[in-house]
Amino acid sequence: MENYLVTLLVLFIYFNIVFAIAQSKKNNGLIDIAWGFGFVVVAVTSYLISAEYTLRGSVITILVLLWGLRLSWHLFKRNWNKKEDYRYVAMREKWGSKNHAVMAYIRVFMSQMALCFIIALPIMITNFSSVEGLVILDFVGIAIWIIGYYFEVVGDAQLKEFISNPENKGKLMKYGLWKYTRHPNYFGEATMWWGIFLISLSVPGSLLGIISPITITTLLLFVSGVPLLEKKYKDHPEWDEYARKTSKFIPMPPKDQ
Repeated sequence: MENYLVTLLVLFIYFNIVFAIAQSKKNNGLIDIAWGFGFVVVAVTSYLISAEYTLRGSVITILVLLWGLRLSWHLFKRNWNKKEDYRYVAMREKWGSKNHAVMAYIRVFMSQMALCFIIALPIMITNFSSVEGLVILDFVGIAIWIIGYYFEVVGDAQLKEFISNPENKGKLMKYGLWKYTRHPNYFGEATMWWGIFLISLSVPGSLLGIISPITITTLLLFVSGVPLLEKKYKDHPEWDEYARKTSKFIPMPPKDQ
């Protein structure tokens, strides 16, 4: 339990630093950049303080580093000097200037810290275990993680290339992986966490970690990911046709083909 509390304390300090930076820049949207790196903080902290250094723990820590560092760097390049995202602007207007900082601290930064800690449970359970060796289930989990990583990385790259082309201004991205799922990056993120969970399953007490992929999948599908983006684009002239043809989440062949 002590290791979990130490990891939580380090994560708490990290999110408070992020909060201070966001307030200084008057941009709560910077929490999006901090999200992926928060898991890096958990993975590295739990790995170092456990002193177990098992092969399984090393694998999970490396996979989390690959995902978290890439995602945070990707969002840092995109968002660091940009205006505050419309979602956080709406929150700022709703809460008002008097209560804004307190509300943002509790409902944005601390809530995301709590979610980060919960979703990272398989990482900590694995890193705090002394169980050695890899089994078939570990390799299945790694394979599933790789599939998820591919969808997130390639989906982000394809979207970035599409947006950077002036000829696509006002158009809807529906090519590449986006032809098979309306949200390849979100599908990829959820898939990676199912992979991480499978890797952790050979460790005692790991069944509790199923809360991790269930939580992130639920958030992406029903709360903060897919619903917000689909609401944003629902009035786009190409949206209805695109939504009719293309799977919402799990990649599937377009319906007309």
